[in-house]
Order: sequence, then structure tokens, then C-alpha cells
Amino acid sequence: MSRARKRYADAWSAIVDLLAANGVDTCFGLPGDDLELLRAFDSAGLDLVPCRDQRNAMYMATGYALQSGRLAVCVLGKGPAVTHAATGLLEARESGAPVLVLGAGAPERRRGSGGFQELDQVAVTAPLVRWAHRVGHPDRVVPATVTALTRAMGPPSGPVYLEIPDDVRTAEVVVSGPAPTLPETLPLEPTSVRSGPALAALRAGRRPVVLVGGGMRHRNDEGVVERLAERLGAALFTTASGRGAVDESHPLFCGVAGLYAAAPARELWSSCDLVVSLAGRLEETVVDGGTPWPPVTVVQVNIDPGGLSAEFSGPRVLGDARHAVLGWTRDLEEDREAEHTDAAEKWANRIAVARKAMSLDVEGELMRAAALPGIRIPELLAALDATAGERHVLVQENGLQDMWSYCFPFHVGGGSIVPSEQTPLGFGAAAAVGVKLAAPGHEVTAFIGDGAFLAARADIAVTAPTHGGVLYVVLCNGGYGWLDAQRARLGLDAERYPFTRPGAPPPVVDGSDIHYRVLRDKSALTDEVAAARRFCAQGGTAVLMVPVAPDDIPPCISDAEVVPQ
Repeated sequence: MSRARKRYADAWSAIVDLLAANGVDTCFGLPGDDLELLRAFDSAGLDLVPCRDQRNAMYMATGYALQSGRLAVCVLGKGPAVTHAATGLLEARESGAPVLVLGAGAPERRRGSGGFQELDQVAVTAPLVRWAHRVGHPDRVVPATVTALTRAMGPPSGPVYLEIPDDVRTAEVVVSGPAPTLPETLPLEPTSVRSGPALAALRAGRRPVVLVGGGMRHRNDEGVVERLAERLGAALFTTASGRGAVDESHPLFCGVAGLYAAAPARELWSSCDLVVSLAGRLEETVVDGGTPWPPVTVVQVNIDPGGLSAEFSGPRVLGDARHAVLGWTRDLEEDREAEHTDAAEKWANRIAVARKAMSLDVEGELMRAAALPGIRIPELLAALDATAGERHVLVQENGLQDMWSYCFPFHVGGGSIVPSEQTPLGFGAAAAVGVKLAAPGHEVTAFIGDGAFLAARADIAVTAPTHGGVLYVVLCNGGYGWLDAQRARLGLDAERYPFTRPGAPPPVVDGSDIHYRVLRDKSALTDEVAAARRFCAQGGTAVLMVPVAPDDIPPCISDAEVVPQ
């Protein structure tokens, strides 16, 4: 019996058919000259968010993937389009975002001839992705696409690059029989652990800390991490990228670890006797910023071998952190010897005292801000929280002053999308568009600096009419606050090295779909934010420019002595 054959006029039609069959409905990018791709999108009913800058397209796709937990697709041209997108590829890799990057490529017959935009793009992208591949023949289009989808979703998840050269792109693709399907993921059931060094360390801990990384995003259904923390009596922290993975209103939650931890939280770290790291990388801002970690046992769990640090003593577990949490919790709940009642009660009291101290610090900071001229960032964050709906996401950058939003409890609750430790400029500004498309029922606020806003300004303007709904809160210091702080620390001349021009908002963003305000009046702050939220609820894009003072620096950053006092 002959197998059914399906013919596609070109490679893009075959690829888009596979994307649609696997639930993809939205793509981001800036295609090259091969606009047949857009025709394939139209035929399959897929939406393309057109961008002006390939970096921003990658950031949007990454934001979409992180918020939704599903595959995102980014389309590029060739040559400089690929190198321009490299920063976004790096960010997607470090964030573990499942992004399929579809790139054009010079035809085989022109390879080595100095053809138009010819570049060894696989060599360029390979260090930045989980898999990079150039399709060499029309027969390989469908298998290569299925492989790319499989590798992007993982585990571990991350970006992949698939190049379709011009001669393959324009050729007919014939598929015999049904297309290969993506692998089925078997559900994991909690199993008994009973023994092993990791479980023994958990049983022995008297003053434990649970540290949740970005790999637990979309893996904490039913609050399994909080349940483990309760069973251990552990202080609950996240890395910056892990924020949003746990319930921040939980009585054990103490904020972001390391550089972004408040002073009372650092005191907890100084006296803990066990750290349980779940699906996170123990990178520099987590372990070196602020108070150094004490020499304690560190239990690490990660499904990615590259995410297991060799810098700490203690058990390292290679596997799904959710599966480990479920198994450990089951065994600990059956183990009455692990109660340690007196020690647990003392540690619980210390956690409660630290949380109370952090809340009082926020109250004190708001009182101090009220007495100062101009809008201070704690006041701005308080207005954002006061006007936010039940479902909201804060998308962040990593500049000197927008780091206020990392400092619990100045921003409380809701979801959170942040850049990885690579902290590329403009990530949050562009990623917010992808986040909104992934979560249309949520309020999405981008809390960013003016340098980041300018990096994404063109794409914010072009997406506003059809993909709006994002509130941009832009802290205006006229440039790069972190660099200016380091300039001041070294006593360098501000006129010769003008990294900032304090209080100078970027140029106005025009358009009937954009609500634009410069905020200077404290008394009108909450009303202005509420009005902007209402505009966004109708599908518009709102931009609130807030001039900020150079000395408006988060206490945790000042305490860490990384900026001048």
C-alpha cells in the first residue's frame, strides 16, 4: 500500500504547517526578503508581530516563552540580522526560554563566494543555543523542524536555531505519510526517596533556607515548593529569575537572595545551616552579592547538568526539581524524627522577625520619601501595587534604579519576568510585549530605565496599534545610572563622561494608541497610574515618564557597597 504524500510549494509552508499543528499561533520577528513566509503565516492563521530590531524580536519571544511556558518562534533574515539577534539568543539561553529561531541563509551554490549577506550562521549561533542546524536538502525540512521543536522544549529547554538556505526555502517539499510528532512527556508521580545524602541533609537541617530558581517557573503547581518549605520550616527565597514561581504572600517568603536581599534577610542567611537550591544556577549575584554565604551544606537539584555548581559542598541531584520536591515532602511528612520541634520553632520566630523588620523598613522608606521633593521610586512602586488588579505581571530591567523592584517587599505579589544574569539592555522593555500576548488577561507593567526604553522605543511604537495593553513606567535619569555611580566612585569628571542627564525624559512617543505622561507631582501619582491602567485595559499602550534623583538607590544595593555612599 502506498503512503499518503503531501506536497508543499516551499519550505516555509511545510514549517508553518508543523508549527500550527503543534499549537503555535504567534511569532515574532523581522523577516528578510523572503516574504513567502508571511503568505504561509496567513494561510495557516498564524500571527506575526513585526519588529524593527532583531534583538527586540528575540526579547519579545523570550518574554512570551517565559510567561507561557510554551514554545515561542522568532524569524530572522540572514547575515547581520543573525548577528544583531545574538544578544537576544544569549538571553534566551541563559533564561532557559524555549524559542525556535528560524533564519534565512545564503544558498549552497553561493557559499564561499562572498555572496550577499553570506555568513556561517551556524558557527555564529552555536555557542548561544542548545542546537544550531542548517537544512541542506528539501527532504530534511520536516525532520529538522521536528528535531528543533523537540530540543527547544527540552528538558532542559532553551533556544534553537534552524537555518533555511534560499535554495531549500524555494524548493518543493514532499512529505510521505504523517509528519513525525513531538515526544510524549510522561507524568511524574511522587516516589519515595527514603535514603540518600540529599534527604539526609534535609533531615539534619535545623535552620534551612529553600532557594527557588527560574527553572521552577511553571513547575510549582499546587504550591509544592511552599509545602516543602513548611515541612522543613525553611525561609523561602528566590533568585531574581525565580521570582514569580512561588507565592510571595506566604509567611515564609523573604524575598530575592544575594545582592537584592534586605538587611534582615541577610541576617537569616548568615545563620542558616542548610541551603536547598531548586532549579536555579548559583551565579554571582546570588552567592557573592551582599552577605557571603556561610560554609554550610548546599543541596542542589537541576535537570540541566550545566546548572549544577561545583563550587559548594553538598549533594547534587540531577533531575526534575518538582519530582524531587514531591518525593522529599512525602518522606519528610512520614518521618516524625525530622520534627526538631524546639529548633524549628526558634527558626520560625527568626523568619517572622525578619519579615516584620523588612515591612517596617518599607514603611520607614516611604515616610522618608514623602518628605523629599519629587517622586521617589518607593512611592512609585507603592502606587503601582495600589492600582494593580488581581492578575498582574511586572516585567523588569536590571539598571541601578529599576532594581528597586527586586527588593522585597517594595514590590509584592503578582508575576515577575526579569532578565537573566546577562542583563541585556532593553530586555524588559521589549519582552513586555511578548508577556502581554502570552497573558492577555493580565495587567502587564514594564518597570524600566530610559536607556532601556530608548533601545525598544521603535518597536513599542510599531506594536502599540495591534499588540498594545502594556504600561511602561520609565525611570528617567538621562542615561545609565549604574555607570554614572561607578564614575562617581572613581572621582571621574561628570562633564567628560556624561553617562546621565538627570531628569531629562526621552522624546515623546506619538500616536493615538499611546497614552503619554511625564509625572512630577506626588499628589497626583496614584491617579495618574490608575488612568494609565484604564487606558491599557482598553488595548492601548501607556508610557509614564518619571524623572528620578541620582541618589534614589535601593538600600540593598547601597548596603552591598557596590555604589558610592
